[in-house]
Amino acid sequence: MARNATPEEIEAKMLELVTERGAGRTVGPTEIARALGGDKPEGWGPLMQPVRHTAVRLMKEGRLTILRKGRPVDPEDFKGVYRLTVPSGSES
Repeated sequence: MARNATPEEIEAKMLELVTERGAGRTVGPTEIARALGGDKPEGWGPLMQPVRHTAVRLMKEGRLTILRKGRPVDPEDFKGVYRLTVPSGSES
């Protein structure tokens, strides 16, 4: 059964996982969705778009970096597989 995570819960889990992983390491959006919605696709699948929207907002705020093929993306215009990491120069 799908679980509705609030934007605050998504943000908190995203920042927690990215910070735990640390500089130079990345977290996939599916990891965040699964952490909130469980291992079954009907639980985490509906969270993928809210996770993406939260990632875009946090990148615009300078709180994390979205990477595609290892490079930072334009948060307004990126497609495909992406990863999340702490902003470069950030000491957590």
